[in-house]
Amino acid sequence: MKILITGIAGFVGSRMARFLRAARSDLQVWGIDNLSRRGSESNLAELEQVGCRVIHGDIRFPSDLEPLPSMDWVIDCAANPSVLAGLDGTAGSLVGHNLIGALNLLEKCRRDSSGFILISSSRVYSLDALNRLPLVPAGTRFELQNAGPLPDGAGAQGIREQFSTAAPVSLYGATKIAGEVMALEYGHAFGFPVRINRCGVIAGAGQFGKADQGIFSYWIHSYRERAPLKFIGYGGTGLQVRDCLHPDDLAQIVLMQIAAADDRARPNICNVSGGLGNSMSLHELDGWCRDRFGKHAVASQPENRPLDVPWLILDSDLARDQWGWKPTISLREILPEIAEHAAAHPNWLKHYS
Repeated sequence: MKILITGIAGFVGSRMARFLRAARSDLQVWGIDNLSRRGSESNLAELEQVGCRVIHGDIRFPSDLEPLPSMDWVIDCAANPSVLAGLDGTAGSLVGHNLIGALNLLEKCRRDSSGFILISSSRVYSLDALNRLPLVPAGTRFELQNAGPLPDGAGAQGIREQFSTAAPVSLYGATKIAGEVMALEYGHAFGFPVRINRCGVIAGAGQFGKADQGIFSYWIHSYRERAPLKFIGYGGTGLQVRDCLHPDDLAQIVLMQIAAADDRARPNICNVSGGLGNSMSLHELDGWCRDRFGKHAVASQPENRPLDVPWLILDSDLARDQWGWKPTISLREILPEIAEHAAAHPNWLKHYS
């Protein structure tokens, strides 16, 4: 079976490739990457060592996909992952990477009759609806109030798949929603399987982090290096909460989805995330870093920014019920993994952010 992973030299793509190769020796893993992300070239040697075939190419250009053989599955890990992308006047580049590239991949799936798996995002959920959630400060974090009715798709365990995706969601979120819709339409029109995995924050050792892309990795590396850090928005106290997913747990459900190519009864869209049990506020993450590395001063900016949300935890019960999947790597394991990598690679963010 041949698998194509786009963005294979990135953090998620490279971890996905290594996991799949280790799990199933019968998989031929191909990859394509334009190496535009600084540091991504550092993953190439290990990918080749585990038997992946990597092509230097850009999915925005159909001609770059032509040398690739017919595939059984395409896993789209290639994206500009920043929620702030496009706000500096580069929306065309964002759309090119996240939507036009996905369209070109779907055309390849149509020609090859291959399955398509899209790594999507929690940021497809409506900013307005998320900011209207009834939250209360509870010591070190915001918590969801359950005393009264909640919006459709919100519950004690987090945000479910039916939660509003109405605009605004950010330019980045809009490209991911559009990519989801296009993938579903292609799968319906041309009869190939489509799976969409909406992920929260993905984190682990080796992530090339910026604050708006991988806050857990970014904060740990920055804290250890005594770089400037700031609590931004919501009073400047760091009570905003996210959940965290290890890339190997994401790869595990992808492996299940590949194995169930002919099972069309399962849902096309699932939240795949760390959930409430793997959630942490920025204040709590800062405390973890202080205990690990010693005290480091953190600045405060009380004013909110337009694209920020105070609480975003995904409920992955649908993935559990339909796929038998749940995250197995806890925050207690993820955070030390990142910290150990930070100790072994000083100035990591300076080199690769």
